[in-house]
Amino acid sequence: MTHFTPIHVQYTDVSNMLRNAGLRPTRQRVSLAELLYSKGDRHISAEHLHEEAVAANVPVSLATVYNTLHQFTEAGLLREVAIDGTKTYFDTNVSDHHHFFIEGENKVVDIPGEGVGIDKVPEAPEGMEIVRVDVVVRVRPKS
Repeated sequence: MTHFTPIHVQYTDVSNMLRNAGLRPTRQRVSLAELLYSKGDRHISAEHLHEEAVAANVPVSLATVYNTLHQFTEAGLLREVAIDGTKTYFDTNVSDHHHFFIEGENKVVDIPGEGVGIDKVPEAPEGMEIVRVDVVVRVRPKS
């Protein structure tokens, strides 16, 4: 499947963006994509997107939001950021970058520029290849 990198502007033709990513532009997908990309680069949980959809009178279940976010991720429109395996955020910035996780606020922010250097990466198991390395740096306010 061809990966499509979205440009973060307000879309006038979200349907075309979805088609270019190999997804059928259903009403729910278009509505969720408009909510996701109209605010520029951001990190959002499925629950928060569902809340935004409800507030915008988009009739969609939480399960549909999860399914749509995973479809967008597989199509290359989003990047999944897993925190401790218990909380997942979806990043509209699909470029290669890393993240801070702000404890207590449950907030994910991009690490600016080339803020992380990785000197050693282990060899992938036989028959496998490394796709990317994700670094999440956990931070909290100083006491």
